[in-house]
Amino acid sequence: MGEPKLEEIYSYADYLSWDEGRWELINGKVYNMSAAPRRVHQDVLLNLALKIKNFLKGKPCKIYMAPFDVVLADEKYKDKENIFIDTVVQPDISVICDESKLDDAGCKGAPDFIIEILSQSTAEKDATVKKKLYEKNGVKEYWLVDTWTKFVHVYLLKNGKYDFAKCYELDMELEVTTLKGLTIKVNDIFDY
Repeated sequence: MGEPKLEEIYSYADYLSWDEGRWELINGKVYNMSAAPRRVHQDVLLNLALKIKNFLKGKPCKIYMAPFDVVLADEKYKDKENIFIDTVVQPDISVICDESKLDDAGCKGAPDFIIEILSQSTAEKDATVKKKLYEKNGVKEYWLVDTWTKFVHVYLLKNGKYDFAKCYELDMELEVTTLKGLTIKVNDIFDY
């Protein structure tokens, strides 16, 4: 199958058949991933990934960077052929602590911790659509990293809802709630 049409509704099976471009599928609606991210985005991504990866050495949790498929679906919609699964996203960073969720195609189920680095073309989707999606599917910790303001917005899942924990800025230090013992200086995130 070629490129999907933005006005159509698709399943995960359709997603797997697309051979061109990078896409996300949220509740059957297709979102075109923008062209390659800007250099600053990639610097921030690498800074965060290195900090987390180094911390996770010898621990059971795994970190993955986009492009990496995270398939999310209500249990009632799953079937063996994935026909009714209609959501697959590619977070900038995903940390998964339950190895049973991982397979060669990516992650099936909610990661424990997700980071999205805001781009002009995806900022609104990341802050609204994906935030609701991650909340609904039980992602315990969600960060929105803003490269313009150099802020990190942290959301923690409490009683099934995201509680805005804090907005971190330069000269502050973050404690990663889902990865006890990991602290990251905001200045190190934006060191580029």
